[in-house]
Amino acid sequence: MKLKDRIVVVTGAAQGMGRAIAIEAARQGAAWVTLADVQEDRGATAAHEVERAGAKSIFIRTDLSNTESIRHMIDETARLAGGIDVLVNNAGVTDDGLTGRSPTIEDLPEAVWDTVMNVNLKAMWLASKFAAPWLRRSTKSPAIVNGASVASSVAYPGLPAYAASKGGGVMLTKAIALDLADAGIRCNAYAPGAIDTPMLSHSVEHAQDREKARARLWGTHLLERLGQPEEVAKLVCFLASDEASFSTGSTFSIDAGTLAWRGVH
Repeated sequence: MKLKDRIVVVTGAAQGMGRAIAIEAARQGAAWVTLADVQEDRGATAAHEVERAGAKSIFIRTDLSNTESIRHMIDETARLAGGIDVLVNNAGVTDDGLTGRSPTIEDLPEAVWDTVMNVNLKAMWLASKFAAPWLRRSTKSPAIVNGASVASSVAYPGLPAYAASKGGGVMLTKAIALDLADAGIRCNAYAPGAIDTPMLSHSVEHAQDREKARARLWGTHLLERLGQPEEVAKLVCFLASDEASFSTGSTFSIDAGTLAWRGVH
């Protein structure tokens, strides 16, 4: 029960890793989990799954490219649940997901760059900014956990904006840890490799050469398989818990050894 009685917010929680994180938080004793996403049907379904796992839950439709939508999601959670103890900035979008192809820095539309930066990086800052006053009031080991990626350390074809946003997220994690340490608020990040999610499937489906895309995405794994969202969820809940009480400002890889070598199977 690592998250016993915690009030938890998870962004990008309608599917994939975010959904798994929300459910795992409930399994680990969270009292309340807010799921934030733009996908209303999937978000509502995921909220019901969280409730079945043992926590009170609400889905709040949140446009993470919109400042007021983020502010509303944080304030509404605090009003309904009585505060916030854990914020998980999990939401993310990719260049190829938005364009339906694998863009380069030369042909990437400016609007796509802006959307990726707004959702992946700016929203991480804004959610943390708006949650900070509530986290400062928490007496239950408050924490922020940010979604990074192996793409914060190495570049992937077709993902120039995504890589830049995730690299920025790693440094923002350090800045948040620095600024909120005086209140005992920890901030860490998790950096997954290729995880079996709808986002990954979408990237493969839109690649010109699907076999090459598969090799690029998870051929680098020393453990020759895709990661599962539930595996990431366990790491995230650990980082949010007292068991990671001496860790802040760090990024934890969960990438099957991708960054441990320079090879492709």
